[in-house]
Amino acid sequence: QVQLVESGGGLVQAGGSLTLSCAASGSRYSINAMGWYRQAPGKQRELVATISSGDSTTYVDSVKGRFTISRANAKNTVYLQMNSLKPEDTAVYYCNVRTIVNAVYWGQGTQVTVSS
Repeated sequence: QVQLVESGGGLVQAGGSLTLSCAASGSRYSINAMGWYRQAPGKQRELVATISSGDSTTYVDSVKGRFTISRANAKNTVYLQMNSLKPEDTAVYYCNVRTIVNAVYWGQGTQVTVSS
């Protein structure tokens, strides 16, 4: 019974900012890595950013320099700070969690809409 609860989505004007959060609970095993994916209408889900247990991070090229992924040290919570938002960032954003035994879990998704 692993639950990932996302929050922080909404409607924002181009150039604005949003911060997404994802809190994981109920995992039998420790979390090894967390990340964010997004899916726009008619598009495949794509990886946006990841953060490892050692706090190494990766970003898709289109968000590098604008988005920052982080995690709480003692809490199973991951954040995605999104700055300088563009209309092409509009998508449903999904939190992703991987445990040390490679089980994968997904959040329910949160809508981010960037108007021009």
